[in-house]
Amino acid sequence: MQVLITGSTGFIGSHLTERLHEKGYRLKCLIRKSSDIGWIKNLPVEYIYGNYSDINSLKSAVSGIDYIYHTAGVTKSKTKSGYFEGNHIALRNMLQAVVESNNNLKRFIHISSGTATGPSLDGNPIEEEAPFHPITTYGVSKMEAEKECLRLMDKIPITIVRPPAVYGPRDKDVFEFFNTMSKGLQPMIGFKDTYVSLIHVKDLVDGIILAGESPKAVGQTYFISSERYYNWKELGEITAHIMNKKVLRVRIPKFFIYVIGLFAEFLSVFSSKPALINIEKARDMVQNAWTFSVEKARRELGFRELITIEDGIRETVNWYREHGWLK
Repeated sequence: MQVLITGSTGFIGSHLTERLHEKGYRLKCLIRKSSDIGWIKNLPVEYIYGNYSDINSLKSAVSGIDYIYHTAGVTKSKTKSGYFEGNHIALRNMLQAVVESNNNLKRFIHISSGTATGPSLDGNPIEEEAPFHPITTYGVSKMEAEKECLRLMDKIPITIVRPPAVYGPRDKDVFEFFNTMSKGLQPMIGFKDTYVSLIHVKDLVDGIILAGESPKAVGQTYFISSERYYNWKELGEITAHIMNKKVLRVRIPKFFIYVIGLFAEFLSVFSSKPALINIEKARDMVQNAWTFSVEKARRELGFRELITIEDGIRETVNWYREHGWLK
C-alpha cells in the first residue's frame, strides 16, 4: 500500500511515519525544499517536494496513493492569516487535488485538533457530536478545515482525528511545562484545579492508524485521547517525583495570565518569531477543562491507551535529558 504523509518532519508526523514504516507500508513524504528531515532521515521513505498553495504539485503528489495521512499544519503564527493558510487553505487544496487526481483513494485521514471544538463548557468531556465552539484563531482555522472535510465526505473516504494535548519525545510545546519543572517551579493558573486530556504521542499515532485502517471509520470523527483526565497539580507531582526535584507550586490569578499574554504579544512585534504566549493563548490557558471523551474510539475502533502517564512522562523526561533539552 502506498501512503502519503504530510507534516512528516514534525512532532506527530515523524512518529506516525516511523510507525507506518514498522507496519510495512510504502511511504512517501510531502515536504518543502526547506524542511528539516532530521527525525525521518534514516527511514526508507520517498520525498516528494510540493507546496500547499500549488494545486498542480499536490495533484502530482496524491496520484496513485492509497492512504493519505494529513498531519501538516500551523500551530504558531505571527498573523491570523498564517493559521488559515497553514490549516484551512492547505487542507482544502489537498482535498481538491484528490478530487481531481485520485478516484481510487482508500482513505484520507485528517489530523485536526480538540481546539476545533473548544473547551469543556459544562465540565463534562466533549463528545464528537458537540457543536463547534473554538475560542482561538488556531481553533477556528482547524474548525474550517474540518468543515472542508465534511463538505466532501460524499466524494472522498475521509476520517477526522482530533488529538488533545500531546506529549512525548521531540515535542516542543508541552516541553515548556517540563522545562519549568526542571527549574524547580510549577506555575498553576487560577485557584481551582483545571483538567486536561493528555496523550503520549505513541498512543496517539496507534489510534490514528486504527482510524485509518478501520472500515467503520469512513465518514467519521474521533477523539483519540487519554482515557483519564488529569489536573495540573497531579501532573506536577508525578513529574517532580520522576525528575527527583523539589518544586515550588505558585498559583497565578487568571487575569495575570492575560497581562502576561498582552505584554508578550507586544514584544513579539519586534521579533521574527510569534510569541510563546499571547492573548489568545492566555484565553486557552485559563479554561477550566480541556477534556474529551474517547468512548467512541474505544467502541468503534478498539482503541486503548497503553502508556501510563508515569511511564510516558519518564520516557519523555529521559529523552529531553539525553538530547540536551533538559539538564
